[in-house]
Amino acid sequence: MIVATVKEIKKHEYRVGLTPACVKAYINAGHTVLVENNAGINAGFEDSDYIAAGARIVENAKKTFEQADMIVKVKEPQPVEFPLFKKDQILYTYLHLAADKQLTEALLDSEIKAIAYETIEDNKGGLPCLKPMSEIAGRLATQEGAKYLERTYGGRGVLLGGVPGVPKGKVAIIGGGVVGTNALKIAVGMGADVTILDLNNDRLTYLDDIYSNKIQTLYSNEANLDSVLRESDLIIGAVLIPGAKAPKLVKRKHLSQMKKGAVLVDVAVDQGGCFETTIPTTHDKPIFEVDGVVHYCVANMPGAVARTSTLALTSTTLSHGIKIATVGLEKACKENKNLEKGLNLYKGHCVYKEVADDLKIPYTNISELI
Repeated sequence: MIVATVKEIKKHEYRVGLTPACVKAYINAGHTVLVENNAGINAGFEDSDYIAAGARIVENAKKTFEQADMIVKVKEPQPVEFPLFKKDQILYTYLHLAADKQLTEALLDSEIKAIAYETIEDNKGGLPCLKPMSEIAGRLATQEGAKYLERTYGGRGVLLGGVPGVPKGKVAIIGGGVVGTNALKIAVGMGADVTILDLNNDRLTYLDDIYSNKIQTLYSNEANLDSVLRESDLIIGAVLIPGAKAPKLVKRKHLSQMKKGAVLVDVAVDQGGCFETTIPTTHDKPIFEVDGVVHYCVANMPGAVARTSTLALTSTTLSHGIKIATVGLEKACKENKNLEKGLNLYKGHCVYKEVADDLKIPYTNISELI
């Protein structure tokens, strides 16, 4: 199979779908690899690195798409890329379709086969290709939130760790999954006063055991959420429903109850956001203010640490990619039901129910098609 990666063009996206090590692995498996000119430059990989690994450099995206059987990316295609796809081409990337009907319809029209990293599962029901980016986004959420609490950016002017004789900053984390746990790890490390909320009592018990008296755990209900929103300096939204839109847990009405200059960080923005006032932002204009509350809603947070993110991501996506290229998508999915769960679109059909339900479009069971 001819496998290719292209330069990411989403604003301030610096990651790349394949590293030179990935190129070598695909070639050793008998495949041809194309890399768009300078595709990896912002993640620290030169064209010469790819050439040394055996790739062929292609001068632009159009020619790369034309020749490839499978495109390996990081972020969802942008509108200028929609016309570049060809029927039956395989797209392997993050998609987050439930939050983007225009993208979904464009990919359905192109009749490609689209696998979403974020819905591939493991044997325990985890999301292995989403996990490394969730780990990074969670850690960045606290780091960025701490920065935007500075008065310079409109924040309350609070230092999360405080100093002797001065109260610590209060952090509330909504969701105790991978993102929330990693946000918690950094917040505790900074010395903040941290509360984490979740619906799963077993998860809260686990976190309480790990962090003992360093954190407060609360069951996520309306009363507890109202309380922490009023008291906190930094609130991190870290909820996920795989493949579906995130629930809007923080409403516009809540903002008037919050401290002026408090910071909201929405890590669920790719899935539509878990704050009612969320609007996706970019790394060059990451924040905005609503009712005196600072919002940080960058839709590709891990792109800011592109090299770390690229290495972490490709370590989890490579094995599935080689399997698809070697035996074909259909056979790979039949042999691995966890990979099949990553298949969102197939030759003009939406085959992921949560996406179809959220976007109110027809759903087809993949078993009817392959």
